[in-house]
Amino acid sequence: MLTGTPFRIEKIRAGRSRPGLMRQHLTAVQAAAQVCGAEVNGATIASSQVIFRPGRVEPGEYTFSVGTAGSTTLVLQTVLPALLTASGPSKLTFEGGTHNPFAPPFDFLAKSFLPIVSRMGPRVSATLERFGFYPAGGGRFTVAVEPAARLNAIELLERGVIRSHRARALIANLPQTIAEREIDLLRRRTAWAASDYAIEALGEAQGPGNVVLIEVECEHVSEVFTGFGEVRHSAEAVATHALQAYQRYLKAEVPVGPYLADQVMLPLAIAGRGAFMTMPLTLHSITHVELIRQFLGIEMQVQNVDSDRWQVGVG
Repeated sequence: MLTGTPFRIEKIRAGRSRPGLMRQHLTAVQAAAQVCGAEVNGATIASSQVIFRPGRVEPGEYTFSVGTAGSTTLVLQTVLPALLTASGPSKLTFEGGTHNPFAPPFDFLAKSFLPIVSRMGPRVSATLERFGFYPAGGGRFTVAVEPAARLNAIELLERGVIRSHRARALIANLPQTIAEREIDLLRRRTAWAASDYAIEALGEAQGPGNVVLIEVECEHVSEVFTGFGEVRHSAEAVATHALQAYQRYLKAEVPVGPYLADQVMLPLAIAGRGAFMTMPLTLHSITHVELIRQFLGIEMQVQNVDSDRWQVGVG
C-alpha cells in the first residue's frame, strides 16, 4: 500500500494447526484492498496464497467487521501505516475482538503504540465503545487519523523515570471473585498504593472475559502488560503472567518492550531515521526486520548492547 508495488505471499501460516487465512487475517486483507482499491486473488478463508495489486490509498470513513472474535487491533495495524501519510483524514470503525490473546489489546494501542505514532507527526486517537472478548466478540472501537505529509524520526533510547503504575483486572460475565484474586496477588507482590489497583466489571460485554492489565507510565514511553483469563488457568496464574512480563521489562532497563518493538519498526522505517532500545528481539521482530528490507529496501540496524538490551535503528 505504501509503495504501490504488487506482491505475492505463499505458504500463509503453513506451520499452524489450521493453516491459511483465518477470519481476522482475511478481514485485514479485505480492509487493505478497500483502502487502496487493490486487486486481490486468494482472499478466502484458509487460502494459503494471496496476490495483492495495490492502487491509490484513499482516506475516508471505513467500517471493518471481523464477524467473529478475531482481533480488530490487528486489522487496524494493517491499514494504519498507509493512512498516516494519506492525502486527508480518516475515521475508522472496527467490530470484533478487542482483547484477544496473542494480539495487542485495545489498551496497548491507545496507551502505548498510538502515542508514539502521534509524536511522529500524525495525530491518531482511539475510542473504545464496547469490549469484545474471545470467543463471543462483539467489541467495537473507532480511530481518528489526522495524517502528516511525512513521519518524523523518533529516538527512544531511555525510558526515564517511572511516573506511575497501575493494575486493572477486567471481568465480564464471570464471578467477580476471579478479579479479586488477581488483584489480591498483585497487591501482595508489588505493594503499590491502594489507588493503583482497580477491578472493572464490564456489564456491556457480550460474552465472558477476563484480562489483567499492568500499565506503567515512564518519562519517555508508556507500556502495557497483559494476562488473559483462560479455561483451566487460575486467577493467580493470569495475574502472575502479566506481572512477570512487567518485571522483565523493569529489569532490562529499556524504554521499549518486546511487543512494542515489533509495532514501532514500521513507522520508524517509513520515517527513514530513528532508533530505540529494546529487549531481545522476538521471532515476530526478527521477521519484521527482513520484511522491511524486502518491501522498503531499508536495512534495519540491530545491535546487541548487552544480554538484556538491543538497539534497533534506521538511517
